[in-house]
Amino acid sequence: MPYTLILQHPALAQCDLSVLNTLDLPEGKTHRHTLRIPVSETFALPDSAAESLSSQSIDFAVLPDMAFSDLGLIVSDMDSTLITIECIDEIAAGAGLKAQVAEITEQAMRGELDFEQSLRRRTALLKGLDEHFLQDVYDNVLQLSPGAEALLEECRQNNVTFMLVSGGFTFFTEKLQKRFGFDYQYANVLGIENGKLTGQVSGRVIDAKAKADLLVEHRQKLGLAKHQVVAVGDGANDIPMITEAGIGIAYHAKPKTQAQADACIRFGNLQAVRGWFR
Repeated sequence: MPYTLILQHPALAQCDLSVLNTLDLPEGKTHRHTLRIPVSETFALPDSAAESLSSQSIDFAVLPDMAFSDLGLIVSDMDSTLITIECIDEIAAGAGLKAQVAEITEQAMRGELDFEQSLRRRTALLKGLDEHFLQDVYDNVLQLSPGAEALLEECRQNNVTFMLVSGGFTFFTEKLQKRFGFDYQYANVLGIENGKLTGQVSGRVIDAKAKADLLVEHRQKLGLAKHQVVAVGDGANDIPMITEAGIGIAYHAKPKTQAQADACIRFGNLQAVRGWFR
């Protein structure tokens, strides 16, 4: 399969790309906000070129030269990926516990704390909270990440299955699925009794391993080759699915996650996922 060096920036024509002239590269093709240059699979930008591009907020990667319509499945994290917030942190805000919960969230995102342990510790802090706080977060706090709706529409137009897998909660993933009509969603189930959170999760915990397992399960179910599957996430618990996918994309991610990804979106929005492909 041929490979290509892809550069992305919303105003790419105004960027200084002269550093590329020193690399003896073939002529590339520009389309809207991207530049695609044929390269070998082993090509890597010299550090000086990478620094020049990054200083201009240009995202770049070397990836297989594929059309978006050749993909079969995109698997995405929810919190801080498809949406801008960490839902559990915002639920905790209603109980005055946001700082405590957010610190545990951050430790887990950095890979310093086992995800299931961190989930149970954070959820326990919410015990007794009225369930209306969940609806308040959905109605008044939750926002889609920029470019999310455009990416979902591209998936619909190109018959690419979209699956949301989250270490968050089904209360939110189910509402998002109903709202946007994507194909699959998996998350954790919050315990609720008599209108109050029990401080527990029930059923299967959607942790890092579960995310990767679900990706493999649906890849096989859909009869796809590995290279037809993309995974997008930002935290340490997304690393197994990012490495299991044919193309793993780190979105505004922690350093550990970026290091394991095939492509990093550090500056652009979620439309950049579409931009990696023809």
